[in-house]
Amino acid sequence: MIVAILNQKGGVGKTTLALHLAGQWAAEGKRVTLIDADPQGSALDWSQQRSREGRPRLFGVVGLARDTVHREAPELARDVDHVVIDGPPRVASLMRSALLAADLVLVPVQPSPFDGWASAEMLTLLTEARIYRPQIVARFVLNRCGVRTVIARDTAETLAEHDPPLLPTTIGQRVAFADMAQSGRLVFEAEQDSMAAREIAAFAAQVGRLAP
Repeated sequence: MIVAILNQKGGVGKTTLALHLAGQWAAEGKRVTLIDADPQGSALDWSQQRSREGRPRLFGVVGLARDTVHREAPELARDVDHVVIDGPPRVASLMRSALLAADLVLVPVQPSPFDGWASAEMLTLLTEARIYRPQIVARFVLNRCGVRTVIARDTAETLAEHDPPLLPTTIGQRVAFADMAQSGRLVFEAEQDSMAAREIAAFAAQVGRLAP
């Protein structure tokens, strides 16, 4: 399965979700490659930091910030169980290429009406991609949220009425995720039974069940 994590809006946590999805699957024994399709290269930076810290490699990270992802990702997928694409913000040509590569598209949004509006262009690109690949599955992912806040509940209710549907698991706004970015670790490596680790495990399980 090729999973692309995409949104035109920056700062919604695409890289954090991509790294943790890949890491969770790898920890479960699956062979995973992560494609860093963002010119900023944050996933590559994380991988290099992990290497500097002397931590074992969980999955491969490949930099492919170009509009040929739809041709190269299927080649990489032949040798692994899953490919995860960490998509770029605001680069329509790269996003189109990632969409055409994907079996499943995850659109992370934060609990704010502004994030919902900012996703409109992303959904337009998804509609265009489905002309060529109508089998693409897509889900919104509510990320970086205070689960018990009114705005998180209102955002979830709004997204529940839209296509694509909302993934049931939400990911909280937690310090553990920020610490991970600096250390080249994943949250389950720091504390396996933490709330953050449990959320990621549930997230990965639900995404896995969406495999076409």
